[in-house]
Amino acid sequence: MTEPISERFPAARLAVAMAIIGTVGAFATETRLDPVTIVFWRCVFGTVFLAAWCFLRGYLPDRTLSWPRLGRAALGGICMVLSWVSFFAGFRMTSIATTTIIYHIQPFFVVLIGATLLKERITVDQIIWMLGAFLGVVLASGLVGAAAPVSTLWVLGIVMSLGAAVLYAAATILAKGLGEQRPEITVLCQTIVGIVMLAPFANWAEPVPLASWGWLASIGILHTGIAYILIYSAYPRLSTPVIGVLTFIYPIVAIIVDWAIYAHPLGMAQAAGMLLIACGTLGVRLGWQIPWRRTSPA
Repeated sequence: MTEPISERFPAARLAVAMAIIGTVGAFATETRLDPVTIVFWRCVFGTVFLAAWCFLRGYLPDRTLSWPRLGRAALGGICMVLSWVSFFAGFRMTSIATTTIIYHIQPFFVVLIGATLLKERITVDQIIWMLGAFLGVVLASGLVGAAAPVSTLWVLGIVMSLGAAVLYAAATILAKGLGEQRPEITVLCQTIVGIVMLAPFANWAEPVPLASWGWLASIGILHTGIAYILIYSAYPRLSTPVIGVLTFIYPIVAIIVDWAIYAHPLGMAQAAGMLLIACGTLGVRLGWQIPWRRTSPA
C-alpha cells in the first residue's frame, strides 16, 4: 500500500519545522508587545488551530483522558507557558541568537532532572559532554570576550534564557508520563492552560496594534500549531542521530535571522560556544564515548 503523503519524508518535515521555529524570535520582536501578551495570544491562536486540527483528525473527543492525565498535562502546561514567556523576555534583553543558543541546552536539563528526581542512569561520559556544553553557554552568553561592558539587563536576559530551558525540560519530563496520549492533545492542554494563566496579566490597557495581529496569529498557528504537528509526526519515524542533527537547524536559522534582519552577528567567542553546545548535545543524545576512557555509571 502506498504510504500517505502526510506520513512521507519525515526528515524533510522535521527540517521544515526547525526552520519555522528558528524564525519565532523575529516574529515576536515585530509584534512590539511585551512577552506575557505575546504568549497569551500565542496560546489563543494555538488553541483555536489545534482544537480544529484534533477534531478534524478524530483525536477529540479523547476517551482515554483522565483527571490524573489532565492534571499532569496542566502542570506541564504551566512549565511550558512560563518557558515561552522567559524565552521571549530573553530576546528583548539580549538578542535572538544569544537567547536561542542558550535555550538549546534544554536536553542537558532533561538528563539532569531525570537523574536527580527520577534516579535515571547517567554516565561519566554524559557529564563530561554536559560540562563542555555549559562552558559553551558561558562563551555564547557574551559575558566573556565582549568589546563593551556587559549590562545588567543582558545578564538578566541570560538568566531568563537559562530559566526558559529549565522550564522546557521540566515540561518534557512531565510529558513523558502521559503514556500514549497524542502530543497534539498535550500541546492543546498547554495552550488552554496558558490562556487561563496569562489572561489576568496580559496588557489590556492598550489595544493591540493592527500590524501586530498577523505576527501574533503566525506565532500561534505557524510556530505552535503547524510546527509542532510536523515535529511530532516526524519524531517516531526518525532515528536519534537524524533528530539530533536536524534540531540544529533551529539555532542556525535564528542566528541567520538575527544577523540578516537585526544586524547582530555572532562574535568569535559566541561561535565557539555554539560549537561546544552542538558537540555536547550530540554527545549526550548519541551516546558518544570519550575516546580515552570507558563509560561507567556516575
